[in-house]
Amino acid sequence: MKKEDIFERYSRQIFIEEIGLEGQKRIMSAKVLVVGAGGLGSPVIQYLAAAGVGTLGVADFDRVELHNLNRQIVHNENSVGTLKVKSAEVFVERLNHQVKYIGIEEKIDQRNVEEILSLYDVIVDGSDNFSTRYLINDTCVKLRKTLVYGSILGFSGQVAILNHQGSKNLRDLFPEPPFDEDIPDCDSLGVLGALPGVVGSMMAIQALKIITGLPVHLNQITLIDTLNWRFQTLDF
Repeated sequence: MKKEDIFERYSRQIFIEEIGLEGQKRIMSAKVLVVGAGGLGSPVIQYLAAAGVGTLGVADFDRVELHNLNRQIVHNENSVGTLKVKSAEVFVERLNHQVKYIGIEEKIDQRNVEEILSLYDVIVDGSDNFSTRYLINDTCVKLRKTLVYGSILGFSGQVAILNHQGSKNLRDLFPEPPFDEDIPDCDSLGVLGALPGVVGSMMAIQALKIITGLPVHLNQITLIDTLNWRFQTLDF
């Protein structure tokens, strides 16, 4: 892309004093992996692609279902039945063809997690089960990768930056995962469609701040309660 085209496309980011042209260059050279192309992954994919992240990996093995569409905004009615990574690829290509999109049509497990995560600078976890979350966290610790964590349910969400420059990780916050079957999820209790838009956008902002070298608050978790409209940040 020509320098003048870069400026025209990303001028509203470049105009921000804390980002500038140097920050935009960092964004365009960054490699980010988004785990999950669902409710949280959708706004993360959308805004990282719009920002011009150079390489955007998306890992998901599910197919789009009709009930996904109230919150998984990179998909549409024509996507139903297709792999989410393929549907997300179509979205990214239409939004910003300069982004190198890598679709990973695999479930992340012990067998492949290190190989996949090792290729990226920042990992954004939009997964929907505890076994995957803890596997990703533990691998980020082992590989010294920064992890942006988020979760949602009903009207509530959480966001945190983990394992960044030696900061604490998920096990410092929640030492052991609960059994997935013991914890309510969106399939059983539901989620208001706009909630993952809020939480996912916050995760995308955190990822962009990390990429551009802006200061971030570590060893903290932000609790989001959109029913009572309360936002609380706790140290851990």
